[in-house]
Amino acid sequence: MARKTTKSKTTKAEAEAATSTSEAKSRFNAALEEAKAGAVALKDEAREKATSYAGDARAVGEDWAGDAKVKAGELATQGKNKAGEALGNLSRVVDDNAASIDEKFGQKYGDYARSASRSMQNTANTLQEKSVEELGENAREYVRNNPGKSLGIAALAGFLLSRLFRR
Repeated sequence: MARKTTKSKTTKAEAEAATSTSEAKSRFNAALEEAKAGAVALKDEAREKATSYAGDARAVGEDWAGDAKVKAGELATQGKNKAGEALGNLSRVVDDNAASIDEKFGQKYGDYARSASRSMQNTANTLQEKSVEELGENAREYVRNNPGKSLGIAALAGFLLSRLFRR
């Protein structure tokens, strides 16, 4: 009979161990499912915040871009006006000196100076009359019609600017 008691104690211990293992597995699986659900919730929350931050950044960027366009337009208009004034002043200086060019170098060279003065004055008037947008469209049209000359002018301007800013 002692044998039966030992056998039933062993079976009872095995049953308890199996129950403990089953319970532990159940708790582990529940914890695992809870962790997965938490990870999904964190992922969704992170996605929402990222979308919100991206929207905010886009709005700020659009505001800055709008401000930059306005400022660039103002600066372009100021530059156009100053260039027109400078060209007009240069035209007057050349025209004023045309008589002395006649005396020193001859009538032919004086006429060249007067012609250059008229061209500069016409260009100054054009700069003053046209808007920056119209001037930009004229420049685009010139580049389309004269790509070789445009490339040469751009290269020359780049060379001169590099020399100017090298110092």
